[in-house]
Amino acid sequence: MRLITSIAILAASALPALADRQVTEDERAKLTSAVQAEGCSGGKFEMDEDDQQFEVDDAVCADGKKYDLKFDMQMRLKRKNLD
Repeated sequence: MRLITSIAILAASALPALADRQVTEDERAKLTSAVQAEGCSGGKFEMDEDDQQFEVDDAVCADGKKYDLKFDMQMRLKRKNLD
């Protein structure tokens, strides 16, 4: 059983993992507008290649609290989690 588990782990680690990437200037402008439309500002912008979504970490929203926001490729809010 350990051999099978070890082989599975090795196989999974050999696959190239997609990583987060920095957003382009065009994406940043659109994402900034989308974040502002939600009543928030600031945060760290990234594109999650695995999930094909934009992430904004630590955006400060109108209630003064920090949130992690996720937007789809059309800049529509998918998720807003209190940080």
